[in-house]
Amino acid sequence: MPWIQLRLSANEDTSEKYSDWLSACGAQAVTFIDAKDTPIYEPLPGDEVIYWSNTVVMGLFEANHDMDKTISYLQSIHPDKQEMAYKLEQLEDKDWEREWMDNFHPMKFGQRLWICPSWREIPEPEAVNVMLDPGLAFGTGTHPTTALCLTWLDGLDLAGKTVVDFGCGSGILSLAALKLGAKKVIGIDIDPQALQASKANAERNGVADRLELFLPKDQPSFKADVVVANILAGPLRELAPVIIDYVAPNGLLALSGVLEEQAEELQIIYGQWCEMDTIAVQDEWVRLSGTKR
Repeated sequence: MPWIQLRLSANEDTSEKYSDWLSACGAQAVTFIDAKDTPIYEPLPGDEVIYWSNTVVMGLFEANHDMDKTISYLQSIHPDKQEMAYKLEQLEDKDWEREWMDNFHPMKFGQRLWICPSWREIPEPEAVNVMLDPGLAFGTGTHPTTALCLTWLDGLDLAGKTVVDFGCGSGILSLAALKLGAKKVIGIDIDPQALQASKANAERNGVADRLELFLPKDQPSFKADVVVANILAGPLRELAPVIIDYVAPNGLLALSGVLEEQAEELQIIYGQWCEMDTIAVQDEWVRLSGTKR
């Protein structure tokens, strides 16, 4: 499929912030290059990244993405408003997934959970291993929002619990919950391709019989012991009554896809229904969590 690339001129002080902005706007991938077109590939968790004084931050968007809306939003939050230097480019189709697969390695979250690409060896066979092939759907564990949710799930006792994965994407959080002992997981996503990817990954992990998948229009009414929603701040704000309705009394809730500056508002919104925990932060992204009253 064709793609659109948005290039933002940055420096060592603004590169990370621009990357977060592009991700929040729906970029499928973000890359950094210097003025001489030397790329910085996505680092492994914990690795230090050194940016050049003149850096270009590139966000990759699907061809049908509303770029006018994205540009307007970025200009509205840019410190210099209309002075944001950017360039839009149309890219030829290429096998982005294959290029990305070459750099996706097993990753550990919490004390016992590993996310392992289906085409690589398992580092710890005795651990809780989720074999993942994301396909066309978002969610690999490399992004801080997914990592925050995986670590949260690893710290729970999910034995016999029912879990809702709202915005399930590749199914990574659904599979993690099931492998960590959940009795049943309900995955919900607006993208039919996400449901296909989640189903395929569930079959690959031998847990398809405990995973139910729905488009929002088809989702049933029920209460769950644990609800996790790793989407974006806007939908989390607009869909708060829908999301909170899935949480049973005394049930647990985790929300991510939220930047630090967006956290306080959402903490207040969901605090209407939940006793909220201390906000967890990773690389300017946050996870909100709490217990429903």
